[in-house]
Amino acid sequence: MALQKVLLMGKSGAGKTSMRSIIFANYLARDTMRLGATIDVEHSHVRFLGNLVLNLWDCGGQEAFMENYFELQRDHIFRNVQVLIYVFDIESRELAKDMEYYASCLQALKQNSKSAKVFCLVHKMDLIPEEQREEVFLQRQLELLRLAQPLGLQVACFKTSIWDETLYRAWSQMVYSLIPNRDHLQSHLEQLCEVCQADELVLFERATFLVISNVVRRPHADVHRFEKVSNIIKQFKLSCSKSAAHFATMQVRNSHYSALIEGFTSTTYAMVITSDPTTQPATILINIEASRAYFESLIATMSAAANFGGIDRGVNDRNPEGSEGVGGLSLSGPHG
Repeated sequence: MALQKVLLMGKSGAGKTSMRSIIFANYLARDTMRLGATIDVEHSHVRFLGNLVLNLWDCGGQEAFMENYFELQRDHIFRNVQVLIYVFDIESRELAKDMEYYASCLQALKQNSKSAKVFCLVHKMDLIPEEQREEVFLQRQLELLRLAQPLGLQVACFKTSIWDETLYRAWSQMVYSLIPNRDHLQSHLEQLCEVCQADELVLFERATFLVISNVVRRPHADVHRFEKVSNIIKQFKLSCSKSAAHFATMQVRNSHYSALIEGFTSTTYAMVITSDPTTQPATILINIEASRAYFESLIATMSAAANFGGIDRGVNDRNPEGSEGVGGLSLSGPHG
């Protein structure tokens, strides 16, 4: 099995292990205070969508370790990398050293894994006054892209904090980049959203509650709403587990909208939002149930393809149940 090698790098104290623990080990932000510094490289295999296994290398950021990565372990660390996540502490007093290490990482990637994607997280943005955050982030992003441009590497930058939804937004997009045939999944979600007559349909990964994909048929002003839901539901699930309860489903309804969060496949939850008062939650549940087996097969095929190096391989477009559309649904199916 070809695992997806992900490097998590940055200077010591930047927040790498804290964010990893929140996303994959169910830590609350306040609980990360007790985490110690990472020594050398900590390896962990993280399952995502059941069969997609991330081979996560959390690299200690002390100066001695960083120098060792670039000199003695260069080929070992940077060979066969799919994703590099480089974390910057926005309040670091050693910006020049940070940039030097980042540039060295890019050069090592260019030599050993030139097709790797690079994500830069400008972290601890909660320490910057809110009115200054965008300006500070854009300035840092410009510097990071400038260093990467001559090497021809793909780089995306995010501003993040463990105290809000920005961390979930960044990690959702980074992990999403490893899922093959994403357009295929998106097209079938669009069909399901239309069948349900929903304003929005969002697919969350079951363990992490990261956003996998979403469909928006009615625009909404809050562009961070999905990640806010991720954060809230993840913490609610943790509260449930502490009281030996199991989170299964949630419904919220008022005069403006109806929201349903339901276990969808064995590795996902679906959230369906509708503002049409004539659309009943029971009807949405019927459509979700009717399409469940199809999406179970589709997602399993996609995540398995990623591990076996099938990033660019198409998924068979035929419905595994042998019928047309999503799980046998059609646009003339029940709407409520």
